[in-house]
Amino acid sequence: MDTSVIGGCFDKEFMVDSRKLINQIEKKIRIGVISEITEAELKLAPEKVRNHFESYRENLKVLKITSEVEELAELYLKDKIVNSKYRSDSLHIACSTVYKVDLLVSWNFKHIVNYDKIIKFNSVNLKNGYLPLQIYSPKEV
Repeated sequence: MDTSVIGGCFDKEFMVDSRKLINQIEKKIRIGVISEITEAELKLAPEKVRNHFESYRENLKVLKITSEVEELAELYLKDKIVNSKYRSDSLHIACSTVYKVDLLVSWNFKHIVNYDKIIKFNSVNLKNGYLPLQIYSPKEV
């Protein structure tokens, strides 16, 4: 999952579904996975978000940003799926792809949970020998 899901626990629009997913992770119904990018982004989040995250962080697996992840993210940028201003979004996708997570969960409808973008990300993935990535909002899982 990306940072938007964690922050969504404090947003009226996203609170119920974000907290439901986090609850499932805490109860070990689902396996929670984040990346080092998510951790870095959370350092800039409001204190209540950081504190909430710390309360269940031990239940999450943290994926490292490797050179392979960086290279795949650059291919997304090269294909102009997202521009360099949103490089962290491409890193979330690349990290999930390289580590073969079952699915990426996000509230980012502009750059991640977006039908056209998903097709483009997966086109790059397939051209480069990776499996397609499933991407959903917390409401869908």
